[in-house]
Amino acid sequence: MNSMPSEHIVKSFDTELARLTGEIVRMGEIAVTQIEASMDVLERRDSRAAERVVHNDDAIDGLEATVSQDVVKLLVMRSPVARDLREVLAALRIASDIERIGDYAANIAKRSLALNLAPPVAPARGLPALAALASELVREVIAAYSERNPERAIAARARDADLDTLYTGLFRELLTYMMEDPRQITSCTHLLFMAKNIERIGDHATNIAENIWFLVHGNEAMPAREKRDFTSMPG
Repeated sequence: MNSMPSEHIVKSFDTELARLTGEIVRMGEIAVTQIEASMDVLERRDSRAAERVVHNDDAIDGLEATVSQDVVKLLVMRSPVARDLREVLAALRIASDIERIGDYAANIAKRSLALNLAPPVAPARGLPALAALASELVREVIAAYSERNPERAIAARARDADLDTLYTGLFRELLTYMMEDPRQITSCTHLLFMAKNIERIGDHATNIAENIWFLVHGNEAMPAREKRDFTSMPG
């Protein structure tokens, strides 16, 4: 008789946790769509579509607010310990990282509006490859979170070094282009910040991967991460 309320609480907690996971996965899917859309509007020089990308960031912000409310609900429903507490903490952290990813995608779209006021710049062609890799990393860590798969998360985390390499190469190309043609300094500066936004998206994907490791393994040491960003450009 006494076990029934406890079993009900456990079942309710699991149901709420599953709903929370679904909300975070949805956030991640929207964030990836936003990254891809920011590149699409850049390549097409479509200012009206770029404005829609900027406004669509509200959907991610709204979901993060819902996640925060659901985390409070879970904490009130049952004072979680051990793995359950890590589930709740990881959800809060991952949602925050996805919200920042959405912000960076919106920032890219905002800068594309400024770029559209000037003639196209050749190095802009390097941004889509950088963004495609960042999108793939975000997609992978969100799938790893859905599966509670730390190995998949750490494999995605390791690929952030490839993103750093691409970013560093584009950074140097843009600097060279600016020195060769000072008339392009304004446009290239926008591109530099767009590239940095994408590089930061990779860093947030790394944060998500590390929180998945924490969720499953607690404070157990994780593999070392290689970094290849040598630009020292402020984020």
